[in-house]
Amino acid sequence: MSTDNNILQTIIIGSGPAGFTAAIYAARAEIHPILISGMELGGQLTTTTEVENFPGYPEGITGPEMMLQLQKQAEKFGAKLIVDTVTEIVFGENPGDIHQVITSSGKEYQTRTVIISTGASAKYLGKDFEEKYKGGGVSACATCDGFFYRGKNVVVVGGGDTAVEEATYLAKICKRVYMVVRKDYLRASKIMQERLVQTPNITLMYNHEVVDLKGENNLVAGAVVVNNKTNEQTVLEVDGIFIAIGHQPNTKVFQGKIDMDETGYIQVKPFSTETNVPGVFAAGDVADKHYRQAITAAGSGCMAALDAEKYLILNNH
Repeated sequence: MSTDNNILQTIIIGSGPAGFTAAIYAARAEIHPILISGMELGGQLTTTTEVENFPGYPEGITGPEMMLQLQKQAEKFGAKLIVDTVTEIVFGENPGDIHQVITSSGKEYQTRTVIISTGASAKYLGKDFEEKYKGGGVSACATCDGFFYRGKNVVVVGGGDTAVEEATYLAKICKRVYMVVRKDYLRASKIMQERLVQTPNITLMYNHEVVDLKGENNLVAGAVVVNNKTNEQTVLEVDGIFIAIGHQPNTKVFQGKIDMDETGYIQVKPFSTETNVPGVFAAGDVADKHYRQAITAAGSGCMAALDAEKYLILNNH
């Protein structure tokens, strides 16, 4: 166990836009943050080829390049990056209590505040073709990547609210949207279904599944779909496929230790990043099931650092 001299002011868990922005603000506030990156340094954006909707980049920027710039900026102000994964955490119960963070390398840290920014992972079908064409036509975010398919045909996979939201968004910019639904009904809410049927360039394909993708040079040029009732196969001429079967917040290590909703998203107080545990804050997609954008994650990372700084001052640290 650490002595008082080794107790950190703040540990940031996760290295996406939320984590790095929290690190920038915490470092500038001189609360000497340590950022534990997790397995995927840079988070979901490292799998995005082009980011065009983040303010300040009129020519666009690749996801990995943006994350590298954020990392350099955080380190410039004194944030310390540790490439490791948190495997266990013991939260204090009362204001001023110390929190213990244990990593896969066996390191143990004690800290007065914790900022959780572990993000969420898009759920995929688990098919080989998804990996083959990822970045070349396979996406899990219409608002992130839809622009690249302006005037083209695309497929959306899923039958819930997420899938309907993606399909109706894409219908505004794409020529034709094929919505492939595994069952013979939609799970989406009634109002979302009404919005769907009022969109003329969406083709609903019930009882269908995507079984393969066609293309050259890892660029999608078609989707092979099968009717799971008749086994009839169809090849749809499309340039992109959007997997919209939901997201899974990366909160497994925190289960039972912090308040979450029924799907595992960390719950925070309104207009705040505070959790139910004193001195523990959550930022980015780990607490946001609605927006899931780099810019909103970065904004909440700023909020978390400011909240942590205020907490430390109120608790005389």
